[in-house]
Amino acid sequence: MSKRTFFQLDWFSILLVVILIGFGWGNIYSTTVTDANADILDFSEIYGKQILWIIMGFFLVIVILSVEVKFYERFANVFYLVALLSLLGLLFFGKTIAGQTAWYSFGSFSIQPAEFVKATVALAMAKYLSEIDVNLKRFKNQLKAFVIILLPILLIMLQPDAGSALIYLSFAIPLYREGLPHWYLTLAILAGVLFVLTLKFGFVIVSSIVILLVTLAYLFNKSKRKKLLPYIFSVLIAVGFSLSVSFIFNKVLLPHQQDRFDVLLEDDIDIKGTAFNLYQSQVAIGSGGMTGKGWLKGTQTQGRFVPEQHTDYIFSTVGEEWGFLGTSTVVILFAVLLLRLYFLAERQKSQFNRVFGYSVFGILFFHFFVNIAMVIGLFPTVGIPLPFFSYGGSGLWGFLILIFIFLKLDAKRISLN
Repeated sequence: MSKRTFFQLDWFSILLVVILIGFGWGNIYSTTVTDANADILDFSEIYGKQILWIIMGFFLVIVILSVEVKFYERFANVFYLVALLSLLGLLFFGKTIAGQTAWYSFGSFSIQPAEFVKATVALAMAKYLSEIDVNLKRFKNQLKAFVIILLPILLIMLQPDAGSALIYLSFAIPLYREGLPHWYLTLAILAGVLFVLTLKFGFVIVSSIVILLVTLAYLFNKSKRKKLLPYIFSVLIAVGFSLSVSFIFNKVLLPHQQDRFDVLLEDDIDIKGTAFNLYQSQVAIGSGGMTGKGWLKGTQTQGRFVPEQHTDYIFSTVGEEWGFLGTSTVVILFAVLLLRLYFLAERQKSQFNRVFGYSVFGILFFHFFVNIAMVIGLFPTVGIPLPFFSYGGSGLWGFLILIFIFLKLDAKRISLN
């Protein structure tokens, strides 16, 4: 990497990433340290292993920034194919943890390929959409773009890991930026709302409301040439989907996935059973007050009341030990980083760079939003880590790869002007 490119890197984004990683490690240390072993450099402990991942991540960043930008575009499809093979290999050589065969084990360390596949899908999508003859207004081009996303989703669901698979919905953001028709998003949102409402209130009530709303829409349509058939078709589709919700919930979703929806929707929940994690997380966050109890002084955190708090529920540690001010600071830091990535993506003149930038933005946003919504009870528990905070080398490296490839693309854009 040339000196000029080095200085053209967006150091503001890099500073935000460094701050988030540092703050994240502090919370990992708090959730895993014990009185018997408080040595920060004990690499046999979880917090010690995370230090190693961070140090190795630094060298990974140097490698990423040293590679010529055209390399990422030229070999995007190769990276994508290798990534799919890595997911397929898990079926034969993967290590099973908590019912999911999602890791390759190397001694005391494990690698989760799904965390790296996101970057390869972003590269493959950027390469495909930047081809001259690709237009997302055409159905065949839409279909090819969907296939790029669906292949890793299907392989990840075989593990099974619904949380990692859900993140791939974030690629809707670059697709819409590049011209995907808006009705896809509208249909997806309506289906999600209809699914949740049917679970909550039942088929009869929801179907009745749908029929009433569509009837009112038809009656108040002032167009002289309004046609009845599209309204009838809409009702049949909506009612038919609502009727299928019970089958999907009972026959398609796994028992632990059903429990997570029950926890989200039921008023009377079992805080000693299926809702234990969420309840303890909410207690921890609520007990932090305005300024928190102080680092290493959270009673819920130090008492290990929140299971697996160093991974998916790490935000509850922030709430308990750093309070409202701490959680607000974390949210603001993420929001500023996301806005910065959005700005950088939008200013790209190369379509490849722009699509990849929006992919990075979308993936980071989905992880941030869904994790925090999950921890405070606004979204079912789906096993999505908080970027730079949740323990895990694969997740940390995955985000570093995404962000620093994009920062290198952006820096090269400037240096070529």
